[in-house]
Amino acid sequence: MATDRSSAGDPARTLALLWGLTAEEKPGRRGPKQARSTAEIAATAIALADAEGVDAVTMRRVAQELGLSPMALYTYVPGKAELLDLMLDTVYATMPRSAPADAGWRAGVTAVADDNRALFGAHPWVAAVSTSRPPLGPGLMAKYEYELRAFEGTGLPDEELDAALTHLLGFVQTCARMAADERAAQQDSALTDSQWWEANAGLLARVFDAERYPVAARVGAAAGLAHGGAYSPEHAYAFGLGRVLDGLAALIKEQC
Repeated sequence: MATDRSSAGDPARTLALLWGLTAEEKPGRRGPKQARSTAEIAATAIALADAEGVDAVTMRRVAQELGLSPMALYTYVPGKAELLDLMLDTVYATMPRSAPADAGWRAGVTAVADDNRALFGAHPWVAAVSTSRPPLGPGLMAKYEYELRAFEGTGLPDEELDAALTHLLGFVQTCARMAADERAAQQDSALTDSQWWEANAGLLARVFDAERYPVAARVGAAAGLAHGGAYSPEHAYAFGLGRVLDGLAALIKEQC
């Protein structure tokens, strides 16, 4: 299955859609007022993706949810690729902005990470979409401006500031994907992680040789006892974020 990615549609039509330059608003174009808005379409598609996953979002399905014919929906949105960009930009525009004022770069960057984690938690499908070519809409630009401001005053050159943000967001997205995988595993098995390990403990004891893998046995047992399973999304995020911040602190210190 091909990975969903942003900016896969026609760039001119996508930018016109994201920035509100729809056909009915262009100079010289007249016609009947449309019954739906792009904001309604985006909200409907986002709700569908939140409930059933992004694969459930098709032009036909969104049109059905809106009470439109598929052909009527194409008069608002050129196609699925452009719709996905509209969904992403809409979600970006509504992302929480909780960075405290004048509390130092570490608090600001932590808030940016937490805000993105909250975004992925509310809209899990976003973490699975490739955004190597992001939708350059107003929602993304406002999000990018907010995130960059958390690094202001660190002394990092602009190119490293952008790289630092990219590094941070990549970490948060990876954590979000792993957390989504954990939730999916629990739903598929109808067992929590700890319940799954308990149910399979006897089988694992028969095949796992602790004397052959002594470090793995010791560390795995300690981690499992501490986190109630082989993986804890909360611990992985907290531990990893601390290490990301420590690394950024070392980089910032080099600039002084």
